[in-house]
Amino acid sequence: MTRIIDGKKMAEDIYTELKEEVKNLEDKPGLAVILVGDDPASLVYVRNKERACKRLGLNYRLMRFPQSADKNEILSTIESLNSDKEVNGIIVQMPLPEHLEPFEIVSAIDPLKDVDGLHPDNLGRLLSGKPRIIPCTPLGVIELLKRENIDIRGKNAVIVGRSNLVGKPLFHLLLSLDATVTVCHSKTTDLKEETSRADILVCAAGVPKLITADMVKKGATVIDVGINRVGDRLVGDVDFENIVGIASAITPVPGGVGPMTVAMLMKNVITAYKLQKGKR
Repeated sequence: MTRIIDGKKMAEDIYTELKEEVKNLEDKPGLAVILVGDDPASLVYVRNKERACKRLGLNYRLMRFPQSADKNEILSTIESLNSDKEVNGIIVQMPLPEHLEPFEIVSAIDPLKDVDGLHPDNLGRLLSGKPRIIPCTPLGVIELLKRENIDIRGKNAVIVGRSNLVGKPLFHLLLSLDATVTVCHSKTTDLKEETSRADILVCAAGVPKLITADMVKKGATVIDVGINRVGDRLVGDVDFENIVGIASAITPVPGGVGPMTVAMLMKNVITAYKLQKGKR
């Protein structure tokens, strides 16, 4: 029988833990979010972050810019936030308009305030085995596996997707936990052959129902990171209905990895606060 992993319930448990942690801090950590344009999905994600901050009693600041915002305007705002002692975490909501280069924008954030964990310094530390602030979704996947008592050591883990946001950081996290890790992508010649070997299968490709039942090993753990809108429904990257009964455990969409990502962002804000206070 397949166990449905309740990421929403798990995130609630984490919020309870973090709320207690916040009570013991000298003052309230603060998060600043930079939003360029009015992408509908981005607006939803930003509201979710604001709600999470309010639940934990964290300070929240939204800096909105029009789609046509100049690069120097964004960089100037980041510089100001870097020096603002009331701001412990800075996020630039992705995607950015085409005229703005994400690497340049993210690289301008103080690494100790980079709560998305995407600054080259933080990614480099992760690669070197000395992580400080870890990207939220990969961190959420690992936290989910640990809290579900799913053994990682020595297991074959297959990641479908090689983005800087999920696939690449997750590769290093799973490797650090002694999994044997394979990363698949759009140029992988036989995706089914690779996924069929996975004890732990993580799909983060952004393709609705890419992973079908015949691509999943009996008894595998399936983690669906994808969030795709098909008509009026949100669906993942795996064919959930047909994989239930094959996998030993699986995350639903919505209600799986998504809530964990926001919870891990809140965890990162508190981590950043402590780093800046010299407590870690």
